[in-house]
Amino acid sequence: MIDVRQQIDSVHRRVGRRALEAGDARVLTVSRTFGAPLDEVWSACTDPERIPQWFLPVSGDLREGGHYQLEGNAGGTIERCEPPAGFAATWEYRDEISRIAVALTPVDGGTRFELEYLAHADDERWAEYGPGAVGIGWDLMLVGLTLYLSTGAPVDPREVMAWQASEDGVRFVSSSSEAWYEAAVASGADPAQARLAAYRTTAFYTGADEPGGGTA
Repeated sequence: MIDVRQQIDSVHRRVGRRALEAGDARVLTVSRTFGAPLDEVWSACTDPERIPQWFLPVSGDLREGGHYQLEGNAGGTIERCEPPAGFAATWEYRDEISRIAVALTPVDGGTRFELEYLAHADDERWAEYGPGAVGIGWDLMLVGLTLYLSTGAPVDPREVMAWQASEDGVRFVSSSSEAWYEAAVASGADPAQARLAAYRTTAFYTGADEPGGGTA
């Protein structure tokens, strides 16, 4: 389905903190460059007819001030929309409200995509699972976007689910968990605590009894 090592290495991951009016927030950033023009990437990320072709069905008003809902996942309010440079929105799932911000920048030969995820995660849960708890999900999102932009064909959700359960899919998740462990340590986290958190997150996603960081 996709080259695991190449996909993992193509994404830059960063972990940080930011002071907001509502309090201190954890910030996860994923970025990579696609070999597609800016307008194409913008359209793939914002057109309600195209988003389901690589991510999830979406409903609502996809304009600034409008409310959106991803089927079976998060919804929220679009707080900023500046085509084709980027957008920002709340990311509301169950009783938690986080935020996302997407920035698109033209570069030689393509477009740089960057997504920031900001959440007021409590220290206890962060210590238990670390950034990989949500970071793996964003890595999987990028798999869909990568396939769609590189082939121009819709991504079959059934194939994605089958791939995630395959040896390659498990290797991808384990490698993503390891990459988020490295990002956590680079941000100043205690390596031993970050390692344990990565183990727990890998186990959650893969069902392994004795998870490890894993590499591709």
